[in-house]
Amino acid sequence: MCQAGGVMIRAVVVDPDAPMGLRLDRVEEPEPGPGQVLIEAHHVSLNRGDLDDARSGRVLPGTVVGRDVAGVVIAAADEGPVVGTRVVALAPGAFAQRVVADVDALAVVPDDVDLAAAAALPVAGVAAVQALRAGLLEIPIKGARVLITGASGGVGRFAVQLAAYGGAHVIAVISDPARSDELAALGAEETVTDLTQVDAPVDLVLDTVGGPQLVAAWALLAPGGNVQCVGASSGQPATFPPDAMVGPAKSLTSFLITAPVGPDLESLVRLVAAGSLSVPIGWRGPLAKIEEAAAALRERRVAGKAVLDMFPRARS
Repeated sequence: MCQAGGVMIRAVVVDPDAPMGLRLDRVEEPEPGPGQVLIEAHHVSLNRGDLDDARSGRVLPGTVVGRDVAGVVIAAADEGPVVGTRVVALAPGAFAQRVVADVDALAVVPDDVDLAAAAALPVAGVAAVQALRAGLLEIPIKGARVLITGASGGVGRFAVQLAAYGGAHVIAVISDPARSDELAALGAEETVTDLTQVDAPVDLVLDTVGGPQLVAAWALLAPGGNVQCVGASSGQPATFPPDAMVGPAKSLTSFLITAPVGPDLESLVRLVAAGSLSVPIGWRGPLAKIEEAAAALRERRVAGKAVLDMFPRARS
């Protein structure tokens, strides 16, 4: 329940009875604590994880969802960006007009970087950065063969670009061959629709799909290689044959974004500012169309990221 006298703001909350498990509501404005800032949200970005949260049953009805936000600081912390600073942050409860974020979970956005593009960076961009880093701890990225499943999705498109930027030989796995040129333009040296088309072992797999594709990718892994399990968008079980784990040493690793994410966000923003990282936005609209955005993402009709505007587009 909201306390009497509290400032009420628009937000997207969990609603098990709504078609996508989400609805617009009004909630009490959050208050920043020590080491936190209050952000006026200008743009937010929707991730599959947000949809999973809404449908999981683990998140209470009425909880504000979302993690990706970009906007302007309206209440500063003792250490951190001052009021008026443009920032991007990974923050729980991001789908609201006002959002609280930890100072070590945000990055300053320069004036020449679009805030809508910045809003798409936190979850997908940081996941790509951290998964590449974790998977290539003992293998130099330059010259490494990196296989990325679900490459046309949000995480996948960032991972393709970042791996190629580091000098890797990138193999992008896509379901729609019509997107081959798009992935090639982002840096993929090979695009395939079936893993039987991959003719040599790979050093790292970034898997966002799971299911049978994960099993097939494991079979392609070179000795000493690693699979980073970033997601399981297929919703299918990964059933390995009995002898799948017999042979030269290689590893399969679960993945979770780890804090602090601020430094990785800063790196991503710098790459965007330098023109070295593009932010593919496949769906964009006002917050009021959250259900439309969620349906498009759930049905795999979004090539890249889905961004929602908190203000009319002219404000961006």
